[in-house]
Amino acid sequence: MGNSFQDQLLKAGLVSKKQVKKTKQEKRSNRKKNKGKPIVAEVNKTRQEQLAREKKNQDRNRQHNEAKQQQEILAQVRQLVEANRLDLKGCDDPYYFALGKKIKKVYVNKEITQKLSSGTLAVVTLDSGFEIVPARVAEQIRSRDPQSVVVMYTPGNQDCA
Repeated sequence: MGNSFQDQLLKAGLVSKKQVKKTKQEKRSNRKKNKGKPIVAEVNKTRQEQLAREKKNQDRNRQHNEAKQQQEILAQVRQLVEANRLDLKGCDDPYYFALGKKIKKVYVNKEITQKLSSGTLAVVTLDSGFEIVPARVAEQIRSRDPQSVVVMYTPGNQDCA
């Protein structure tokens, strides 16, 4: 079983001695030609392709991590709002506020209106609706997602955030 593949083909009669001898001679001449000549161009090209793939993977991983981090922040904001929002059922006084160039309203009672004006409560957005939360919670929400806090008056300064 120590026979080479060429010897096996020769014994089976599939190739002639002349063909085997020619193949061996071509192999030897190819080895002599390539002796001492490293294949630099192919190595460089392969390395460049590998570096490009690594960079692409790093960019994809970075984008994935940023998206995941943004989802975590939004989940934290949602949890803060849902845990601390005031129950506005039965409130029938409209409270108007500006959101960009539009005027929006939330129905509240007089007590909530006074607290909103004094800065102890704030209006935040959750999904497409608006919620009323305590000012300390609004500060926590602002630190995570500034766009979620719609109206928040600070004592002494009547500019809204």
